[in-house]
Amino acid sequence: MYWDQPAECGSREEMTRLQESRLKETVRYAFDKIAFYRDGFNESGIRPDDIKTLGDLPRLPFTTKSDLRESYPFGFCAVSPSQIVRMHASSGTTGKPTPVFHTARDLAHWTDLMARNQTMAGIRPDDICQVAFKYTLFTGAFGHHAGAERIGAMVIPAGAGQTERHILLMRDFNSTVLFCTPSYALTLAEKMAEMDVGKEMLSLRLGIHGAEAMSEEMRVEIEERLGIKSIRDYGLTELGGPGVSIECTEQAGYHINEDFFLPEIVDPDTLEPLPPGRTGELVLTALQKEATPLIRYRTRDITHLEMEPCACGRTLVRHGPILGRTDDMLIVGGVNFFPSQLEGVILGFEEIEPQYAIYLHREKRADRVTVHLETTAEFWAKAGDDSFEALAKDIEKKIKDWIGFRIDVRLIEPFTLPRSEGKAQRVHDRREDRRA
Repeated sequence: MYWDQPAECGSREEMTRLQESRLKETVRYAFDKIAFYRDGFNESGIRPDDIKTLGDLPRLPFTTKSDLRESYPFGFCAVSPSQIVRMHASSGTTGKPTPVFHTARDLAHWTDLMARNQTMAGIRPDDICQVAFKYTLFTGAFGHHAGAERIGAMVIPAGAGQTERHILLMRDFNSTVLFCTPSYALTLAEKMAEMDVGKEMLSLRLGIHGAEAMSEEMRVEIEERLGIKSIRDYGLTELGGPGVSIECTEQAGYHINEDFFLPEIVDPDTLEPLPPGRTGELVLTALQKEATPLIRYRTRDITHLEMEPCACGRTLVRHGPILGRTDDMLIVGGVNFFPSQLEGVILGFEEIEPQYAIYLHREKRADRVTVHLETTAEFWAKAGDDSFEALAKDIEKKIKDWIGFRIDVRLIEPFTLPRSEGKAQRVHDRREDRRA
């Protein structure tokens, strides 16, 4: 089923014509309304009329999150305050949020895109959708809520936390769809086991998970524990929130709503464009944003683009799984790796729960990494010292073979690590705590 079949299944030529038309409009609009772009264009000797085709896109300057922070609070707002109907924001390291504004037209577009995405994922009007994202300045809860209502589904806006209440609501109201982070889906599964609530006692059939990376191994864990099909979606608050892309029921890559978000992949070091299939940093241009138009926004997310039509019949460009973020990439002893790579290794061991924490520290001027892994309750109860040592060595060997260097493995008791109601904190970098 399609929400907007012409947009989702049109030819590449039709999409290119639409993107070029909207790109020219966006460039002119941003130049006229936002000083950052006007100054950047002038410094580069670019006029809006110079941008005629998608091939001209690399001539335009990038936009980064630091640019948005430096323009706080209204520097990237292209409309008067009287036209703003809502503000959302992403967190900021300086204590100030990074605001993003919406006009009534922006919210209408966002709602329609969320309905499009959720239809791709398999949500129908007779579904009962339970929202387990936080209703705060964060966009996740509001976007998923609005999209499901637009489809005509029933929405239970339960919010984050109070896990037992979530399970009660699922049982009593026969919820069929769950919106939450992947880490919270696992927290729910653990609480269900503690309450002796089997997955067969619920009506859940579909989970839509975002706001943090989810490896294929993590997806399998969620699907098995909750008895659902697990779909990953993607978005950024700076670009309006979720709604940029989503997997369809084929689970073969994220369909990008490229009539609204023009994608590129660039080399994160040289910033030169890369061809489809090559892995690099995803860059997006918002083609229809009225309040906060962003040109060539560097997402910092690492992935690749796939141009071939999907088995579902959609012709929208897809991106692959998010392998990590350039600012989340860990460098240890000159070797680069992402936490998601480690997740893919450790979840291959049946004795290990999908709960882990990575600790980085310095020892004798050298970087060291230790990962704390919760074992299953069965393994913890029955295993002796020899079994613990053997399992730790097996995991260390697999990690070294996969990532390229040794990581110390520490096996810990089940339910030792804190559980998350939102994004899980997996990495604890303590290298700045000790100066050797």
